Amino acid sequence: MYRRLLVFIVFIFFCLLLSPAIALAGGLADRVQEHQLENGLTVLLVERHSSPTVAAYISFRVGAVNEDSQQRGIAHMLEHMLFKGTTTLGTRDFEAELPLLQQIEEAGAKIDHLRRQADVDTDELERLRARLHQLQFEHRELVVKDEFSRIYAEQGGVGFNAFTSKDQTSYLINLPANKLELWAAIESDRLRNAVFREFFTERDVVQEERRRAVDINPGGKLYENMLATAFQVHPYRHPILGWDSDIQGFSLPAMREFFADYYAPVNMIITLVGAFQSADALALIEHYFGDLPSGVKVPAVTDREPKQRGERRIHVNFDAQPRMMVAYHKPTVPHPDDYAFDLLATALSHGRTSRLYQALVVEQQLVTDVGVFRAPGSRYDNLLVFSLLPRRDVALKDVKTALEAELQRLLSEPLTAEEIDKARRQITTSLLRGMRTNSGLARMLSTYQIIGDWQYLIEYEDRLDAVNPADITRIVTTYLHKDNRTLATLSRGGEQ
Repeated sequence: MYRRLLVFIVFIFFCLLLSPAIALAGGLADRVQEHQLENGLTVLLVERHSSPTVAAYISFRVGAVNEDSQQRGIAHMLEHMLFKGTTTLGTRDFEAELPLLQQIEEAGAKIDHLRRQADVDTDELERLRARLHQLQFEHRELVVKDEFSRIYAEQGGVGFNAFTSKDQTSYLINLPANKLELWAAIESDRLRNAVFREFFTERDVVQEERRRAVDINPGGKLYENMLATAFQVHPYRHPILGWDSDIQGFSLPAMREFFADYYAPVNMIITLVGAFQSADALALIEHYFGDLPSGVKVPAVTDREPKQRGERRIHVNFDAQPRMMVAYHKPTVPHPDDYAFDLLATALSHGRTSRLYQALVVEQQLVTDVGVFRAPGSRYDNLLVFSLLPRRDVALKDVKTALEAELQRLLSEPLTAEEIDKARRQITTSLLRGMRTNSGLARMLSTYQIIGDWQYLIEYEDRLDAVNPADITRIVTTYLHKDNRTLATLSRGGEQ
């Protein structure tokens, strides 16, 4: 009796917890206000007065996918540089600072030029490095470190951050509702008067970030090599951080050009979710951002990945536990097959009762972990990736054989309607959980708007409901075959 009562209480609590999100999902079309300023800036507003806070996102339709061979990694580097301040923030005296910034840029550019020479003059290189070090030391006396962060924190802001992906770059903060004008003043100042101070030291920081995320990280190393093999033409093959040589070649003129070209209102989305009056918030945005020059739209990526006509393989020798990724090309939204892939990925790997977890982890005990996810972005056709971590002493080839058998089993034993319904509930529950917070909803709206249209969120559940077992069988047959596959493995020594 007690146990049944406890289960009932938990169920009621769970329903109450989700009810605001369910209500929001049902009325999202009415709650989201979309505006476009005369300069092309898109504004998405959602009023929520449950707490006196606001989540503010500024997103740009530019990421690693928009870089060419001369720019790889520059979108991410620019994200770092936009935390370095402006002509009024981050400096004790900009007039005194400016000549030092110019001298630092000149010395750093000479070092970069000299490093690229075949017959480098090592004495001259060391002299220039000493000169740059001295200039940077003098410059530090004029820099106010992390002033954006300090101001926001003192005014109650939390979660001040940014991220760069294949598809976008976003800057975010959660702050008290009565500090919204402070946010508008700071962020519009960043766009008007950014100063790329500490460029060469920050370039070293990014180099170290790459070392930690990729060079000494087996998962990162395998993922990077898998993408570079699966995509031979499309810029989804480019690392977000850039390759080592790309980072070493970043220059201030290229950074300024990228910033001027792409950080413009026609490529920009501001999303606010929280306790404000929409008319007041829109007027505030118009006042602080409305006079920014429109700019030019980021050019569409015209490169198209040719149809793959045979399996591709890459093996990485790395002193780490063996692991494997298997990737298949697939379409992205709004193609209807993308929704079927969401259900398939969830049914195969979400939770301990999922098909692959039960087969490969529990029953056959071949792997300790298995995941299925889409990568690396969603604006363009992407990949369905299977990630597997074998148990100790299990050969990678045995894991590959077992995965192939499970994918084949999807044809002889298709997903049942019950399995698909369960996956659908898991997806929608996760989506609703994300919508519960101001920041979660702001992030979703921004991301879907970057992909194409935030109203995908409204249509998403209906599109999932339309998927049936025959659709799952069809996408397995159409896409999950050897000729469309990239097999990436990592282990000590040669392939297993």
